[in-house]
Amino acid sequence: MTEIAIKVQNLSKCYHIYDNPRDRLKQFIAPRLQRLIWQQPKQYFREFWAVKDVSFEIKKGETVGIIGRNGSGKSTLLQMICGTLTPTHGSIETYGRIAALLELGSGFNPEFTGRENVKLSASLYGLTESEIEESFDEILSFAEIGAFIDQPLKTYSSGMYVRLAFAVAINVQPDILVIDEALAVGDIAFQAKCMARLKRLMDTGTTVLFVSHDTSSVRNFCQKVVWLSNGEMKAYGDPELIIGQYVAEAHLSINNELSKSREEITKNESSIAIKAIDPLANLENYSSFSEGWRRYGDGRASILNAVLLNSNSQPIEIINLREEFLIRFLVRADVDVENPAFGFGFRDLKGNQLISSLTSNHRSITVPRLLADHNYLIEMRGQNILAQGVYTLALAIEGIVERNIAHEFIDVVENAIVFRSSFGSDSHDIFPGIVWQNIAFSIDEY
Repeated sequence: MTEIAIKVQNLSKCYHIYDNPRDRLKQFIAPRLQRLIWQQPKQYFREFWAVKDVSFEIKKGETVGIIGRNGSGKSTLLQMICGTLTPTHGSIETYGRIAALLELGSGFNPEFTGRENVKLSASLYGLTESEIEESFDEILSFAEIGAFIDQPLKTYSSGMYVRLAFAVAINVQPDILVIDEALAVGDIAFQAKCMARLKRLMDTGTTVLFVSHDTSSVRNFCQKVVWLSNGEMKAYGDPELIIGQYVAEAHLSINNELSKSREEITKNESSIAIKAIDPLANLENYSSFSEGWRRYGDGRASILNAVLLNSNSQPIEIINLREEFLIRFLVRADVDVENPAFGFGFRDLKGNQLISSLTSNHRSITVPRLLADHNYLIEMRGQNILAQGVYTLALAIEGIVERNIAHEFIDVVENAIVFRSSFGSDSHDIFPGIVWQNIAFSIDEY
């Protein structure tokens, strides 16, 4: 028995792009005639490689996410894995029954009723008539479409479509479940229900392969990530590392667009800046950052060092619940920066942002213009409300553009500091939530 669920080797898909319909006819006839008269055949189309030379293996029971910008080849890759699209080159091996949600209502006939489509779809997955009957009530219960099950699908809303499609896919006992952003169509309650069922399938050993633009879901569910860019596999492996690189690249792309809206800096404009005097300035640049830190941004200013302090201004690695903390970091501006904003984020080890704040969130805070070749000391104070566990600190310098509607990323340092939140000696502070908050309780006999 192989331990591999999906094996993709040198997979490629090429489409022929014709400038006009006549070129399609020329391509069908002309090359044959040219070969007969010993001429080099002429090509009347342009090649577009939707997927190019992609290789990876997925083991049984693994959950793998596919990320990438629109048009990067994610859906094409899934269609080839599911067998609905023929590759130009390469090979695909799959082991076990595949259930797929490739797009809204794919495989359904709009003229058939929901009941007829369930039976048709389940039979295409390889279920016998008796197996379909055994699963039908559970499918109907999960879809929650009631009497509409006996109405033609053309009368269904988009939400009802995806409910029925997902209900069929997860109840045919698949060995491999493939999902292409289909869950984004459902309402919030249905998405939560789907995620709970997905988690149950993962726990029972189903191999899951899904495309999502929700990087938090990918971080939480996936053991591995495939990153596609322009049809090529840019990376495959650890979700935290790859998603960090993907988000950094996306943010820099955002910067390129927002920079067009940035106002020209007036060189002669006067401004006052105070150079920072602090022990951080005496450290070698970046020496205070934790192992595994990474950064992205356009580099107009840089975060040089950072420290996490307690209420007594002492460096700490453990913060107790409800204890005051101080984040202090040193910034150097390489060019003049108009309208800067400073911020921080506390994240869990999966990269989910739990608490964050920016100076631009507070109208009472005025941040001065940064002057080239000046250092600035930034301090942010707060109270620890995190549950017991290990967390990372992310720091950011952003540029405000378009009346604070959007921000450019000047310098973002992820995993700048790793720290632990603790309940300390108070055992009464054990609770299952992510953060702690004072709540007023009232208990009366009724």
